[in-house]
Amino acid sequence: MKLCPCRIAPSLTFLTKPIAYKDCCQPYHESLCHEENDRADGIKAENAERLMRTRYSAFVLVKPDYIVKTTLPAQQALLDIKSIESWARQTDWAGLEIVEHTPKLGKRHAQVEFKAYFNTKDNAGNLAEKIQAHHELSNFVTVKDKSSKDARWYFLDPTVVMNVSQKQPCICGSGEKFKRCCGEYLV
Repeated sequence: MKLCPCRIAPSLTFLTKPIAYKDCCQPYHESLCHEENDRADGIKAENAERLMRTRYSAFVLVKPDYIVKTTLPAQQALLDIKSIESWARQTDWAGLEIVEHTPKLGKRHAQVEFKAYFNTKDNAGNLAEKIQAHHELSNFVTVKDKSSKDARWYFLDPTVVMNVSQKQPCICGSGEKFKRCCGEYLV
């Protein structure tokens, strides 16, 4: 049984119940990454933590298309898919710990604080001796599809440089001003 990467932690204290990849993140990855399933009716993460777990597994399994497609649509074209793929391949992922999930921030936002554990490789391909942790507080937004009124969670990438004024409509399509919506989380 191939365990799902999002359920593996470097310490037993953080280990959640082991689940097979096919029963955990694989259906999300396959639903969104196959052209014929790239519709709003595919399997969607039910909350920000679930999306975070599927994104972590996508990094571990080197699925850059999934990383791009689960980032806010207004930011997707600005992502460097080759860099995402390269970073995922060069990193020896060691586990994920969800520190805290805040499912409701305002009308449509959520946060997930997590630690992604990893080893880095030197130029010769040797692993570092000590596991490191990438500790992050990530922001997510749920966006409603105007035609179906169905909603999908997306990651708000703070590293994407966008020319957005505080008074223009929000990049998530909510109809609110950017400063009162996603602007609070992309500062």
